[in-house]
Amino acid sequence: MTKIFISLWFLIYLTPWPPAHQRNPTRKVMGLQLFEPGNISDEYGNRDMTLSLDGKELFYSLQYRSGFVFSTIMHSRLIHGKWSKPAVAEFSGQFNDLEPAFSPDGKKLYFSSNRPLKGNTKKDFDIWYIEKSDHGWSQPLPMPSPVNTVKNEFYPSISRSGHIYFTREMEGKDEDIVVCKWNGRAYQEAESLSDSINTDGSEFNAFVDPDEDFIIYTGYKRKDNIGAGDLYISYKTGNDWGRSINLGKQINDEGITYCPYISPDKKLFFFSSNRGIFKTPFDRKMNFDQLKIKMHSPLNGWDNIYCIQADQILKHK
Repeated sequence: MTKIFISLWFLIYLTPWPPAHQRNPTRKVMGLQLFEPGNISDEYGNRDMTLSLDGKELFYSLQYRSGFVFSTIMHSRLIHGKWSKPAVAEFSGQFNDLEPAFSPDGKKLYFSSNRPLKGNTKKDFDIWYIEKSDHGWSQPLPMPSPVNTVKNEFYPSISRSGHIYFTREMEGKDEDIVVCKWNGRAYQEAESLSDSINTDGSEFNAFVDPDEDFIIYTGYKRKDNIGAGDLYISYKTGNDWGRSINLGKQINDEGITYCPYISPDKKLFFFSSNRGIFKTPFDRKMNFDQLKIKMHSPLNGWDNIYCIQADQILKHK
């Protein structure tokens, strides 16, 4: 089984995002692929992403290890069919910022940050946003209460109705997926999603379809997990969410599979994973140069972004 696993990941690694003249953010991909190896998915921790409506702007998080040693939002543009070398986003680079998400109309970009509010020097993670105009992006603004609280809030996902879904730290457990509904004037108090989504364990990082037809999220340390944390999908049935379905071994692997995202045209499904390509013992003695090649490869066990045709996971309906 180990040899089969390694061979599979070599196949994925050797079938990278195509040459520049063939690149398109919504092109048809063949099977599971590492997204932009060497440019966006590299030897460091790269995770969670969002695309502009026209598919020509990409924001994602560069994170150094768990525990938020630092986390910065990066920006890349699709120019003549090629993703530019990523740069730190103009609104990021000083505080711990992560998990960018465009609003369905593309006019706002939401993200999570521990940047201080006025008068505060030490702060939890809250959801912030910037607004787009003809002159560029506004200065970051925090979401109002009841979206932000003294607890940590992460991974915003906004519906066309204006409802905001996100991850919140909870009493007696790690995290739940909650929603603050928009009534046209203000946000309502946060509601935890039903037990078809949230359990006694930890659920986080939900991508909600803009029309709220389905939700994809990570369930952590469940009995049917393939890895430590797996991606699940649930479809709306009436006014509630239906039974959650594990996306299976095509998507989930050992480690944590998380940060789901579907492109605005619903053609590509992206997610983050810390799966790696090599394990010990090696099949032969390795020298230092060979070890360094493995350690500096995109598939060295740090987080990276993967993609697959969206219909491969939406067929679970």
